[in-house]
Amino acid sequence: MKTSLQLKLGQQLTMTPQLQQAIKLLQLSTLDLQQEIQQALESNPMLEVSEEEESPNHVQNDTISDMLANNSSKERAQESGMDEGGFAEEDNWSDSIPNDLPVDTAWDDVFQSGSSSYSGGEDDEYDFESRNSKGETLQDHLLWQLNLTPMSDIDRMIAVAIIDAVNPDGYLSLTPDEIHSGLQTEGEEEIELDEVRAVLKRVQQFDPAGVATCNLQDCLLSQLNQLPKDTPWLGQAKLVVSHYINLLGNRDYAQLMRRSRLKEDDLREVLKLIQSLNPRPGEGIQESNTEYVVPDVIVKKNNGRWLVELNPEIAPKIRINPGYAGLVRRADNSSDNTYLRDQLQEARWFIKSLQSRNETLLKVASQIVEHQQGFLEYGEEAMKPLVLHDIAEAVEMHESTISRVTTQKYMHTPRGVFELKYFFSSHVSTDTGGECSSTAIRAIIKKLVAAESPKKPLSDSKIAALLGDQGINVARRTIAKYREALSIPPSNERKRLI
Repeated sequence: MKTSLQLKLGQQLTMTPQLQQAIKLLQLSTLDLQQEIQQALESNPMLEVSEEEESPNHVQNDTISDMLANNSSKERAQESGMDEGGFAEEDNWSDSIPNDLPVDTAWDDVFQSGSSSYSGGEDDEYDFESRNSKGETLQDHLLWQLNLTPMSDIDRMIAVAIIDAVNPDGYLSLTPDEIHSGLQTEGEEEIELDEVRAVLKRVQQFDPAGVATCNLQDCLLSQLNQLPKDTPWLGQAKLVVSHYINLLGNRDYAQLMRRSRLKEDDLREVLKLIQSLNPRPGEGIQESNTEYVVPDVIVKKNNGRWLVELNPEIAPKIRINPGYAGLVRRADNSSDNTYLRDQLQEARWFIKSLQSRNETLLKVASQIVEHQQGFLEYGEEAMKPLVLHDIAEAVEMHESTISRVTTQKYMHTPRGVFELKYFFSSHVSTDTGGECSSTAIRAIIKKLVAAESPKKPLSDSKIAALLGDQGINVARRTIAKYREALSIPPSNERKRLI
């Protein structure tokens, strides 16, 4: 083995820190962007929240074409060295700052990083947002009722074990035998299986009705048993649930009427009573985690034209603090001046990255609106096929950039709030040589199913034939895939007696 030195030449693509920061901001969701801006405000003294009403990030356009023209002019303005934040390049404090960093550097290598820790003071509104109050779970609701129920210590211990075994839907995830075996402890008093069953009966009387049951049949029977005895069709409903629930699940009404000896009108009333029961009793007491969506782009129609604008409320407006920026001196290499200069450069790049993010988002959203005006006018059935490549070509960007822009970004339209990815869908050829989007086909399937006869639902083959009559050639398996995506059950499960 002999050691030697070798010199190799090579080329590789490396992203500059500015580009890395721009990509990072581009793919952030609204909430993540707000947090990122808040951290930048806390760590960089050169940044401050702008109180001006008119923000450079708030761009409203008369038309989509005007917007694109405006963006082009902005790009030209940026290339000429003037940014929109009101701080011009000719200011003295920015003359000596380089525009680009070497590609093999990072922020921490060049600039002194300030304190980026998030203190989370008591009066901080972001900390207030994070303090989401936890809702009551099903177990909490059952334990609250258990504390109000007089029981011996052993029975209470059994009841707690039963409540722990209740899943979010309200059913027991363990059998009484498994709960009984789990309660057996060496050296402790032996617990009989009958005690577990007796306590289980008491827990099943808790609210909500039908809780702590083992299966759907027990759940429905438990709810029927808690109804007043003079409830119409109560006996027949118990008969159907206790003996013919499989026929009911298969919607075999002819067999069900023959075996239960119920006429069609009577069976219809019995089914109404059964359908009034809750098959998932715990669902109503589940801990609710409400998720709110803040749209990034707002689309509205004015004087017959669609207007696209960024939501000005998605993030605080920030700018360079002119007071601190004026402290930067050109020919001063002291550590304090170096710190201020580094922070100033970092603040400028951060604002520039934010502006780039907003302009890219507005460009992509405008192109989507221009392409999908039929959807905005007439609904899902008029949705045109659209892929990332189409938008990438229109805005002259890479598909990966379009993918980042459309992820976790939402558009508020008169038809609702949609993620930008919603407007992209594959295409299916038609007999006339045109194209139909998969979203439009799903809307048509949904419309056909809504208008079908409950006694004789449309099969997937029939739906494919109906689409073929409209010139849309879709395979039966594709219909099944779209139907499952819409959470529409098969035709045999959609069959109704009425």
